[in-house]
Amino acid sequence: MDRSAIASLVSPYRRRPWMTEQGAAAAASGQVGLKGIVAGGITGGIEICITYPTEYVKTQLQLDEKGAAKKYNGIFDCVKKTVRERGVLGLYRGLSVLVYGSIPKSAARFGAFEFLKSNAVDSRGQLSNSGKLLCGLGAGVCEAIVAVTPMETIKVKFINDQRSANPKFKGFAHGVGQIIKSEGISGIYKGLTPTILKQGSNQAIRFFVLESLKDLYKGDDHSKPVPKLVVGVFGAIAGAASVFGNTPLDVVKTRMQGLEASKYKNTAHCALEIMKNEGPAAFYKGTVPRLGRVCLDVAITFMIYDSFMDLFNKVWV
Repeated sequence: MDRSAIASLVSPYRRRPWMTEQGAAAAASGQVGLKGIVAGGITGGIEICITYPTEYVKTQLQLDEKGAAKKYNGIFDCVKKTVRERGVLGLYRGLSVLVYGSIPKSAARFGAFEFLKSNAVDSRGQLSNSGKLLCGLGAGVCEAIVAVTPMETIKVKFINDQRSANPKFKGFAHGVGQIIKSEGISGIYKGLTPTILKQGSNQAIRFFVLESLKDLYKGDDHSKPVPKLVVGVFGAIAGAASVFGNTPLDVVKTRMQGLEASKYKNTAHCALEIMKNEGPAAFYKGTVPRLGRVCLDVAITFMIYDSFMDLFNKVWV
């Protein structure tokens, strides 16, 4: 038997080069996704520690109903009353819940985006406009299922519990245990549908705006680096766009995850009840504090994430 025949038997893939090419592409795609997961997880932990107080105020205002039950008269009133009743650390009540959830949330989001992007780019490594939207949408749906829904449900229940005269949750583990004991595992997956809608639209808008602004900045030079401060500005713009695009979904999601979620039959019923009892303006409750938080949040997130990805691309090959 000649050498070519032996080589053919030993390495049948030589006659089918597309199989090795596909394998190499899959490996590269998986490595990019893994980098995104690690960089995203680190980013999520840092970011939430910086921005949590605005998230706390936003949630309190969204849970505040009209009439005799109304407790706050705006952002500053909420901050003032919280600090007076519980001290400055009162603005950080429920932080542990978000720290536990923010790391896997951010890891799932960026890992999914990098994986989808690596499979959707053209020969020049560029995403089409529809590709930007779909990759962002996929990232949002992934984080909604993996981390956001349970994390947000627990967070809202914790904050809602602190509003009562006699809080019953004594800590993260105790609170989660009480929720699961009384409502089952489904108790931490309340509002899954509006959360998927919210996160999917959120990330579709953010990644589309950010990637489009980056492409605009680079012009014809696709290898041109974007300064981190510029990335921060682009992130803030992307965050603002997502706030105005889906605050109504955020309000419905928050109500569906509160301690009184049982009075709503489903997402549509919740939206109809809010419209009937509080009017259309209720769908934009918490917009100002959310706008401030999200712009800061997205700007910081993309700056930190880009920095870690640059580092990983140099040392992780």
